[in-house]
Amino acid sequence: MAMIAVIDYGMGNLRSVEKGFLKVGADVNVTNDPEVVEKADAVVLPGVGAFKDCMKELKNLGLVDTVKESIRNGKPYLGICLGLQVLFTESEEFGTCQGLDIFRGKVVRFENSELKIPQMGWNQLNIKKDTPLFNGIPDNSYVYFVHSYYVAPEDKSIVATTTDYGIEFTSSVCTDNVYAVQFHPEKSQDLGLRLLKNFKDIVDNK
Repeated sequence: MAMIAVIDYGMGNLRSVEKGFLKVGADVNVTNDPEVVEKADAVVLPGVGAFKDCMKELKNLGLVDTVKESIRNGKPYLGICLGLQVLFTESEEFGTCQGLDIFRGKVVRFENSELKIPQMGWNQLNIKKDTPLFNGIPDNSYVYFVHSYYVAPEDKSIVATTTDYGIEFTSSVCTDNVYAVQFHPEKSQDLGLRLLKNFKDIVDNK
Protein backbone atom coordinates (compact mmCIF):
# COMPACT_ATOMS: atom_id res chain seq x y z
CA MET A 1 0.00 0.00 0.00
CA ALA A 2 1.21 3.51 -0.83
CA MET A 3 2.50 5.51 2.14
CA ILE A 4 1.29 9.07 2.67
CA ALA A 5 3.53 11.40 4.69
CA VAL A 6 1.61 13.98 6.75
CA ILE A 7 4.09 16.74 7.52
CA ASP A 8 4.34 17.76 11.18
CA TYR A 9 5.88 21.21 11.51
CA GLY A 10 4.18 22.03 14.81
CA MET A 11 1.03 23.70 13.40
CA GLY A 12 -2.21 22.09 12.38
CA ASN A 13 -4.83 19.45 13.08
CA LEU A 14 -2.39 16.61 12.53
CA ARG A 15 -4.19 13.97 14.55
CA SER A 16 -7.55 14.79 12.97
CA VAL A 17 -6.01 14.53 9.50
CA GLU A 18 -4.25 11.29 10.43
CA LYS A 19 -7.48 9.82 11.85
CA GLY A 20 -9.38 10.82 8.71
CA PHE A 21 -6.89 9.04 6.46
CA LEU A 22 -6.88 5.97 8.71
CA LYS A 23 -10.70 5.85 8.50
CA VAL A 24 -10.50 5.60 4.71
CA GLY A 25 -7.84 2.87 4.87
CA ALA A 26 -4.72 4.88 4.06
CA ASP A 27 -1.20 4.13 5.32
CA VAL A 28 -0.11 7.41 6.93
CA ASN A 29 3.07 8.51 8.63
CA VAL A 30 3.04 11.79 10.60
CA THR A 31 6.61 13.06 10.35
CA ASN A 32 8.94 16.06 10.29
CA ASP A 33 11.85 14.03 8.88
CA PRO A 34 12.82 15.13 5.33
CA GLU A 35 14.10 11.61 4.54
CA VAL A 36 10.74 10.03 5.41
CA VAL A 37 8.96 12.63 3.27
CA GLU A 38 11.34 11.89 0.37
CA LYS A 39 10.57 8.16 0.57
CA ALA A 40 6.79 8.64 0.84
CA ASP A 41 4.49 8.04 -2.11
CA ALA A 42 2.54 11.23 -1.40
CA VAL A 43 2.78 14.34 0.77
CA VAL A 44 0.08 16.04 2.83
CA LEU A 45 0.72 19.49 4.31
CA PRO A 46 -2.04 20.54 6.75
CA GLY A 47 -1.95 23.66 8.85
CA VAL A 48 -3.68 26.39 10.80
CA GLY A 49 -2.18 29.65 11.97
CA ALA A 50 0.11 32.26 10.43
CA PHE A 51 1.75 31.93 7.00
CA LYS A 52 5.06 33.38 8.20
CA ASP A 53 5.30 30.95 11.13
CA CYS A 54 4.56 28.05 8.81
CA MET A 55 7.32 29.00 6.36
CA LYS A 56 9.76 29.58 9.24
CA GLU A 57 9.12 26.13 10.70
CA LEU A 58 9.36 24.40 7.31
CA LYS A 59 12.74 26.11 6.78
CA ASN A 60 13.96 25.23 10.28
CA LEU A 61 13.14 21.57 9.70
CA GLY A 62 14.80 21.50 6.27
CA LEU A 63 11.47 20.70 4.61
CA VAL A 64 11.13 23.56 2.09
CA ASP A 65 13.32 21.98 -0.58
CA THR A 66 11.94 18.52 0.23
CA VAL A 67 8.34 19.62 -0.40
CA LYS A 68 9.28 21.53 -3.57
CA GLU A 69 11.25 18.56 -4.92
CA SER A 70 8.38 16.17 -4.15
CA ILE A 71 6.02 18.34 -6.18
CA ARG A 72 8.51 18.82 -9.02
CA ASN A 73 9.04 15.04 -9.18
CA GLY A 74 5.32 14.43 -9.69
CA LYS A 75 4.52 13.07 -6.23
CA PRO A 76 0.84 13.66 -5.28
CA TYR A 77 0.54 16.59 -2.87
CA LEU A 78 -2.49 17.58 -0.80
CA GLY A 79 -2.43 20.95 0.94
CA ILE A 80 -5.01 21.80 3.60
CA CYS A 81 -5.66 25.43 4.66
CA LEU A 82 -2.12 26.82 5.18
CA GLY A 83 -0.93 23.91 3.03
CA LEU A 84 -2.77 25.60 0.15
CA GLN A 85 -1.61 29.13 0.93
CA VAL A 86 2.12 28.38 1.14
CA LEU A 87 2.07 27.08 -2.45
CA PHE A 88 1.81 30.68 -3.64
CA THR A 89 4.43 33.36 -4.23
CA GLU A 90 3.78 35.49 -1.16
CA SER A 91 1.36 36.39 1.60
CA GLU A 92 0.48 39.83 2.94
CA GLU A 93 -0.22 38.44 6.43
CA PHE A 94 1.86 40.35 9.05
CA GLY A 95 3.89 42.00 6.27
CA THR A 96 4.99 40.39 3.02
CA CYS A 97 6.32 36.85 3.39
CA GLN A 98 7.60 34.60 0.62
CA GLY A 99 5.94 31.25 0.02
CA LEU A 100 7.02 28.16 -1.92
CA ASP A 101 6.17 29.88 -5.24
CA ILE A 102 4.81 26.72 -6.85
CA PHE A 103 2.00 28.92 -8.18
CA ARG A 104 2.20 32.62 -9.00
CA GLY A 105 -0.15 34.68 -6.87
CA LYS A 106 -0.74 36.23 -3.47
CA VAL A 107 -2.47 35.35 -0.22
CA VAL A 108 -4.69 38.29 0.75
CA ARG A 109 -7.09 39.20 3.57
CA PHE A 110 -10.87 39.44 3.31
CA GLU A 111 -11.63 43.17 3.04
CA ASN A 112 -15.40 43.34 3.60
CA SER A 113 -15.87 45.01 6.98
CA GLU A 114 -19.46 43.72 7.23
CA LEU A 115 -18.34 40.10 7.28
CA LYS A 116 -17.17 38.22 10.33
CA ILE A 117 -13.42 37.60 9.98
CA PRO A 118 -12.18 34.90 10.19
CA GLN A 119 -14.74 33.02 8.16
CA MET A 120 -15.53 30.19 10.54
CA GLY A 121 -18.10 27.53 9.77
CA TRP A 122 -19.84 25.79 6.88
CA ASN A 123 -19.93 27.22 3.37
CA GLN A 124 -20.56 25.94 -0.14
CA LEU A 125 -18.24 24.83 -2.94
CA ASN A 126 -18.83 26.01 -6.51
CA ILE A 127 -17.11 23.33 -8.60
CA LYS A 128 -15.28 24.92 -11.54
CA LYS A 129 -13.33 22.04 -13.06
CA ASP A 130 -13.42 18.27 -13.20
CA THR A 131 -10.83 16.71 -10.89
CA PRO A 132 -10.56 13.28 -9.25
CA LEU A 133 -10.22 14.99 -5.85
CA PHE A 134 -13.94 15.85 -5.98
CA ASN A 135 -15.25 12.54 -7.32
CA GLY A 136 -18.66 11.90 -5.75
CA ILE A 137 -18.79 15.36 -4.18
CA PRO A 138 -21.73 17.31 -5.64
CA ASP A 139 -21.63 20.96 -6.65
CA ASN A 140 -22.82 23.29 -3.84
CA SER A 141 -21.71 20.85 -1.12
CA TYR A 142 -21.00 22.35 2.30
CA VAL A 143 -17.54 22.07 3.87
CA TYR A 144 -15.93 23.61 6.97
CA PHE A 145 -13.74 26.74 6.83
CA VAL A 146 -11.60 28.63 9.34
CA HIS A 147 -9.56 31.44 7.73
CA SER A 148 -9.03 35.18 7.39
CA TYR A 149 -6.92 35.02 4.20
CA TYR A 150 -7.49 33.47 0.79
CA VAL A 151 -5.38 32.76 -2.30
CA ALA A 152 -5.54 34.89 -5.45
CA PRO A 153 -3.94 32.81 -8.24
CA GLU A 154 -2.62 34.54 -11.36
CA ASP A 155 -3.43 31.42 -13.41
CA LYS A 156 -7.18 30.90 -13.17
CA SER A 157 -6.94 27.51 -14.88
CA ILE A 158 -5.75 25.91 -11.61
CA VAL A 159 -8.94 26.90 -9.74
CA ALA A 160 -11.00 23.81 -8.92
CA THR A 161 -13.63 25.39 -6.68
CA THR A 162 -14.70 28.82 -5.53
CA THR A 163 -16.75 29.87 -2.51
CA ASP A 164 -18.78 33.00 -1.86
CA TYR A 165 -18.00 35.06 1.24
CA GLY A 166 -18.56 38.69 0.38
CA ILE A 167 -16.58 37.93 -2.77
CA GLU A 168 -16.11 34.79 -4.84
CA PHE A 169 -12.73 33.45 -3.67
CA THR A 170 -10.65 30.42 -4.66
CA SER A 171 -11.38 27.61 -2.20
CA SER A 172 -9.30 24.90 -3.90
CA VAL A 173 -6.79 24.38 -6.70
CA CYS A 174 -5.95 21.24 -8.64
CA THR A 175 -3.44 20.73 -11.42
CA ASP A 176 -1.24 17.79 -12.41
CA ASN A 177 -0.12 16.20 -9.11
CA VAL A 178 -0.99 19.16 -6.85
CA TYR A 179 -4.29 19.29 -4.96
CA ALA A 180 -4.95 21.88 -2.27
CA VAL A 181 -8.01 23.13 -0.39
CA GLN A 182 -8.70 26.13 1.83
CA PHE A 183 -11.32 24.27 3.85
CA HIS A 184 -10.75 21.46 6.36
CA PRO A 185 -11.69 17.98 5.09
CA GLU A 186 -10.95 16.54 8.54
CA LYS A 187 -13.76 18.76 9.95
CA SER A 188 -16.16 18.32 7.03
CA GLN A 189 -17.74 15.02 8.10
CA ASP A 190 -18.67 12.51 5.36
CA LEU A 191 -17.79 14.78 2.44
CA GLY A 192 -14.39 15.48 3.97
CA LEU A 193 -13.74 11.75 4.35
CA ARG A 194 -14.79 11.28 0.73
CA LEU A 195 -12.17 13.83 -0.34
CA LEU A 196 -9.45 12.10 1.71
CA LYS A 197 -10.49 8.77 0.18
CA ASN A 198 -10.30 10.34 -3.29
CA PHE A 199 -6.75 11.52 -2.58
CA LYS A 200 -5.81 8.04 -1.32
CA ASP A 201 -7.20 6.60 -4.59
CA ILE A 202 -5.16 9.12 -6.62
CA VAL A 203 -2.03 8.00 -4.76
CA ASP A 204 -2.81 4.29 -5.07
CA ASN A 205 -3.51 4.57 -8.79
CA LYS A 206 -0.40 6.57 -9.62
